[in-house]
Amino acid sequence: MILGYGIAVIAVGILAALVCLVAAARKRGPDDYTMGATLLVAVLLLVQVGIAIAAPLTGNHAAGDPLEFWMYLVVALLLPVGAGFWALIDRTRWANAVLAVVDFSVAVMTYRMLVIWG
Repeated sequence: MILGYGIAVIAVGILAALVCLVAAARKRGPDDYTMGATLLVAVLLLVQVGIAIAAPLTGNHAAGDPLEFWMYLVVALLLPVGAGFWALIDRTRWANAVLAVVDFSVAVMTYRMLVIWG
């Protein structure tokens, strides 16, 4: 796992959570901004999967348990996808609240992945 990329994922996750939280506080349903922010988090995690596959091949091995790292990564990738489908079905402000919680959760899980890797 690359430290700078992990920090970028954490920063984007927190910013996406703030965007979704503001939209939920304004009592708005999911829109292009909230869905796009969560999609960006999911795409960044998908790239992280590629990095996690390539890193051990280049000599960058996890210091912690690789199984624990992969479980965090798989669940973190599934969270924004599931929340995105939720927001497409439930078009109320609560969908934005769910997106905010998921984006923040991904940021926390990415921090944990950095700890496990390094």
